Amino acid sequence: MLAGCVTSTTICSTANKSVSIVNASGMTITNFYGSNAGSSSWQEDILGTSTLSSGSAVNINFEDGSGYCTFDVKVILSDGSVGIENGIDVCTISSYTIY
Repeated sequence: MLAGCVTSTTICSTANKSVSIVNASGMTITNFYGSNAGSSSWQEDILGTSTLSSGSAVNINFEDGSGYCTFDVKVILSDGSVGIENGIDVCTISSYTIY
């Protein structure tokens, strides 16, 4: 258990939440959203006006002040397809690959 963490709600205010997002999808990622498990809606597009081409990576700090370690991720690819994965523990991983 990490210091300052509450495991039943996956809240941890002191953990490193920086994760390398790797695009191995074969397409460009046009939008990337990450919302903590306590949020009922998607937050702003983390990439903003940028995109992430296939084979590239970007470091994202998921620290949002909420203390949550568990985040849901939504990815939109250049062909319009959408991928969602729930329950990613950003306090215990350093890299996340999108296929």
